[in-house]
Amino acid sequence: MRGEIVVEEEGREPVLSPVDRVSELLFGLFMALTFVGAVSAADSGGEEIRAMFVAALGCNLAWGLVDAVMYLVRTVTDRGKSLTLVRSVRAAPDAETGRKVIACSLSRVMAGLVSPAEIEAIRGRIVALASVPERPTLKRDDLLAAAAIFLIVVASTFPVVLPFMLLDDVGMAKVVSRALALAMLFFGGLALGRYAGYGSWKVGLMMVGLGTALVIAINALGG
Repeated sequence: MRGEIVVEEEGREPVLSPVDRVSELLFGLFMALTFVGAVSAADSGGEEIRAMFVAALGCNLAWGLVDAVMYLVRTVTDRGKSLTLVRSVRAAPDAETGRKVIACSLSRVMAGLVSPAEIEAIRGRIVALASVPERPTLKRDDLLAAAAIFLIVVASTFPVVLPFMLLDDVGMAKVVSRALALAMLFFGGLALGRYAGYGSWKVGLMMVGLGTALVIAINALGG
């Protein structure tokens, strides 16, 4: 395997992981639920309600953009940290120092799973790299992942907002909106549970409970 691939891409997913996708979906949903909870059936005309939710959608557009940009920042930072580790290992005066550098970079969980022989194998692979990039760079998949984050955050708000745009009865719109949001929370939890290997339906119900608790809290605070 070429050095550039080992340093920059090994262990990286070309697209967002299920956890990333569901997390962004839930983020957008909770944001939208917050706005929905602020609507009262006693509010004035439908035009004011629609204007408020257009503003809410604009807010989620902005947050989706911020989330996408911060993903790119985090990606470059993590990649730069990896390059720093590689350079430190290659510059180590002896093998023992190189192994210590690698060992110190491991999390507690990984440190308990990796043997000294495996750490030496990692050091050997790093030292044998033909070349090391000068600086961390973003790749096409990183930009696609950032675009996906933006779209997920924005798209997740539409099922919650659209009932208020389509229904004149504010009370009914709130019921439909919350039902759709809770259904999406359930399926998001289902996906998380399946990915983690836990009882998927239990995680789905937990997410519904979390969303319900949020709605209750919002109502208690005057929403």
